[in-house]
Amino acid sequence: MKLVLDTHTHTVASAHAYSTVTEMAGAAGEKGLELLAITDHGPALEDSSSKVHFMNYHILPREMFGVRMLYGAELNILDFDGNVDLEEKILKRLDICIASFHTMCTTPGSIEENTAAYLKAMENPYVSIIGHPEDGYVPIDFEALVKTAKEKKVLIELNNSSIKSAYYRLNTRENMIRLLNLCKKYEVNISVGTDAHFSASVGSFDEALGILEEVDFPEELVANTSVEKFLKLLEERKSFRK
Repeated sequence: MKLVLDTHTHTVASAHAYSTVTEMAGAAGEKGLELLAITDHGPALEDSSSKVHFMNYHILPREMFGVRMLYGAELNILDFDGNVDLEEKILKRLDICIASFHTMCTTPGSIEENTAAYLKAMENPYVSIIGHPEDGYVPIDFEALVKTAKEKKVLIELNNSSIKSAYYRLNTRENMIRLLNLCKKYEVNISVGTDAHFSASVGSFDEALGILEEVDFPEELVANTSVEKFLKLLEERKSFRK
């Protein structure tokens, strides 16, 4: 399976990342990617940029090093009502939004509370992808997540960094296998993101590809195999906007 786009990456605008937009795009070009999404952390994470950063994306080029560029955010889910840390007037200007639960921003609750946080975040029509939902420190009802993702046409993320090196997350591999099997069962599309915080990690999907092969995941449900497929899925999700 060949993946031609990376849907989850961070630049120096997320201060615990270490590469610029230009460096990330250059790495994507060297890896032969066709599309790269820049998704810096939302402002609720303490070392992230202010709202102005996301409002100013329009100055950036739409293609760099032969790679189509999308500019968005990894939003922080702030509470069990699924609220996120950028308001609609900014969200509508972004190409792509991932909604993730970060324990540094929000203290996890019960399985029911955590699940409600994700499901309500998916009611936000600007959320395209649910980020790294396999973290065992934030236990959720995986079946409810996948069923709602299908209903709302939201992509479930397979996060390469979670499998490779995320010591701050729990039982990521086992949980991701459970999620992928549920996505197979209910025919839910997934998005593979490196969660790269340094240019060398852009487009490095080895761990994710290994799990996809292990569970015999159908290629047609992987959004990253075609730019056209991915953009079509984003458009389908936009149909939920008023």
